[in-house]
Amino acid sequence: MTTLNRNLLQSSRDVRAACRTGQLTGQTSGLAGRFAQANLVVLPQADAFDFLLFCKRNPQPCPVLEVTAPGSPTPTKTAPDADLRTDLPSYRVWKNGKLVAEPTDITSYWRDDLVSFLIGCSFSFEAGLLAAGIPVRHIELGRNVPMFRTSIPCEPAGKFHGPLVVSMRPLKPADVIRAVQITSQFPDVHGAPVHLGFPEQIGINDISRPDFGDAVPIEPGELPVFWACGVTPQAAVMAAKPEFVITHSPGCMFVTDIENESLRR
Repeated sequence: MTTLNRNLLQSSRDVRAACRTGQLTGQTSGLAGRFAQANLVVLPQADAFDFLLFCKRNPQPCPVLEVTAPGSPTPTKTAPDADLRTDLPSYRVWKNGKLVAEPTDITSYWRDDLVSFLIGCSFSFEAGLLAAGIPVRHIELGRNVPMFRTSIPCEPAGKFHGPLVVSMRPLKPADVIRAVQITSQFPDVHGAPVHLGFPEQIGINDISRPDFGDAVPIEPGELPVFWACGVTPQAAVMAAKPEFVITHSPGCMFVTDIENESLRR
């Protein structure tokens, strides 16, 4: 197969088409920068209300962009020509809280009772940071963003509970205030940081070993800055152990047709 040129994936449809044909199977940070990206959680209708309540009680890590009708793989509000079974680079299939598969297509797992949740992603506000001249380390290095479980508990709902997961970007102190100002304008994609510096204060003992994603260097004089992360539902899935759930693989997001600027408040 011809090597995929990521620089050519400028539109949401380009990214989804590359996923659908199996050309793109890795992380989506920096792709189709104008368009909002989303985390995916798919679960049986019997669990959908509890999960929606979990999201509503924890809006910073779980800002809901869309909920599909049971059995429908089409996100009619955010990308009406898309298919959630094929249009992400990689998925995770969970049974009773255990990861059992990581396919690039979930058509064979699909059921008529499945409800899909699209949850805002911090990759969406990275375009605003870059436009302001604030470097984003993992994009510079072509890596996935580092993500960490914290000691901060989410508010439970029904069977769903678990720790807050955060993503981390190292910034110079001069850039931190501007980054807070920019990202706070985007509450539908996690908003302002939840913590600055001192990772041990939120239960992160080794900043060089993320629980998800890739490690990135923190240069002398930089601060680790932490944002709520849409991988939080995966931590809740591992804790709650529902019968069946499908999620995105960390960093392998669904790219919507929503323009990032439309989410600015």
